[in-house]
Amino acid sequence: MNVRMGLIRKKADWTFEDFNAYWKGKHGALAAHAPHLREYWQNLVVDRVQRGIDFARGPWDFDGFSQLWFDDLGRSKSAFSNGDLATALVEDENHFLGGLHIVTAEQSVVIPLPDENERARLLKRMSIIKRQPTLSEEDFRREWRVHGDLVRKMPGVSAYRQNVVVAREREKGRACDYDSLPIDGIVELWFRDAQTLQDAFASSAGQTTMAHAKTFLGDITAFLVAERRIV
Repeated sequence: MNVRMGLIRKKADWTFEDFNAYWKGKHGALAAHAPHLREYWQNLVVDRVQRGIDFARGPWDFDGFSQLWFDDLGRSKSAFSNGDLATALVEDENHFLGGLHIVTAEQSVVIPLPDENERARLLKRMSIIKRQPTLSEEDFRREWRVHGDLVRKMPGVSAYRQNVVVAREREKGRACDYDSLPIDGIVELWFRDAQTLQDAFASSAGQTTMAHAKTFLGDITAFLVAERRIV
């Protein structure tokens, strides 16, 4: 399945609490009616520290990440391109969001997630990654697969997904090129807690993994998030 991801910023005059409540309640209930939607999760940003890694931080700053799963790219596009729901969603987004970018990704599960009860107890980190400018998209994908094998060897990683970006909208509804939204992938990592995260990257396997990251990534922008399922 394809995952459609919204990279969102709240309006500057909205408090964190008001934004969180509105996104979860009013907007979540509205987006949940998207046709052909298989699953919908919200990821609220709660921390912006580059925990566990010694790597240049990218320029991105978001308040949340939405994730909506569809069977294919066509259904993902059509769900938000026409009809009363699409119009209502845009009006609602204009009400409480100060910024919204959309990426569509092909998702690979490298380390499977536990059941939802166990998942709810885990700490989640999401990272936006950009390839080195000398690397082609094909080379990036190859190296990221190698990187996944290295992450598997790190102690304390409860789950890991890779999301390779295949389509971009700097403004919702308008496809853009790579230079307009230079994001190659979004990482999802789960750990038991913050100390486990630190220990994983401090381990010998973690240092090997990050040494490899520096051979193909230009920057990483990491966030800790609180995730919740809407659909």
